[in-house]
Amino acid sequence: MRRDIPDLAEVRRVTQKKRDAWWTVLLVDPVATPLVRLTAKYTKITPNQLTWGAFLLGLVSAAFFALGDWRWLIAGAVLYHLSFILDCMDGKVARLTGQGSVFGAWLDFVFDRIRVAACAVALMAGQYHRTGDTLYIWLAAAVIGCDALRYINSLETFKVRHTMRKQIKTRLREARRAENERELAFMEDLLRENPEADIEQDLRTVTAEAVQAAPQAQVVDLHQEFRRRFPAYLRVRSFLLRHRVRPHLISGIEFQMGVFMIGPLVDSVLPATIVSGVLLLVFELAIIYKLLLSTRDFTRTIDSFDRETVSETITRAA
Repeated sequence: MRRDIPDLAEVRRVTQKKRDAWWTVLLVDPVATPLVRLTAKYTKITPNQLTWGAFLLGLVSAAFFALGDWRWLIAGAVLYHLSFILDCMDGKVARLTGQGSVFGAWLDFVFDRIRVAACAVALMAGQYHRTGDTLYIWLAAAVIGCDALRYINSLETFKVRHTMRKQIKTRLREARRAENERELAFMEDLLRENPEADIEQDLRTVTAEAVQAAPQAQVVDLHQEFRRRFPAYLRVRSFLLRHRVRPHLISGIEFQMGVFMIGPLVDSVLPATIVSGVLLLVFELAIIYKLLLSTRDFTRTIDSFDRETVSETITRAA
């Protein structure tokens, strides 16, 4: 079997995310993307089969971790990374061939969480039997907890942002009901659509670019206060996005690799796990703080709609 698959450059464009974790961009995509093209072109392997393969390889990695010796830790770390490459390939194959499904997305998420839990328990159990240090037992619980925290926080942050955007759209429709309704655009969407452009040097430039991108739209920026407080962040973010790297530098992916790859490879599981966990929590707190500032921008936006409505009512009455 041989499918009609485009060249590698087009496969990169179709399958790679505009923004991704730096570990994925630097250490996974250069290997996974060519393999995705070959897989889609010459085999009948489905995304769900790749998900199962990644899961089973992760369990083998856990078995090696449980043996505790450094040589087995290296083997476990290598297999874990291979498992992660397969895990990245399933979504890319789905996007390239159109075989993605809702169930496949659920399966991928659940298997990821089981793989992390199994590897955490196995790795720390192996080190406990090797050293007798009970701290490793607590570390297993901490790794599972940090992994769960990362995804719970991500989900809840998305829900809060979605709710704020939905309420703003509702208020705008109400405020413009008596007029020709204007289109609504969110600043983060306009920036996400053109991540390569250097458009975040200062707030005036951001606003100008946004207006140019959507001249008929009312642009709402729910990150205005954050940008104002941390102007240097804009330059760093712009640089990272031009290289497809998202500014959230220590996410669940980097945390996993710190625990299950770097620690085992250098035979320093304890310090690598602690450092990875602390860095993950720091970046999660940064996300929460950024969300807090966004809620203030949200409140100001809603208040501005209310003031416009009152002003228009007084004008009509006069």
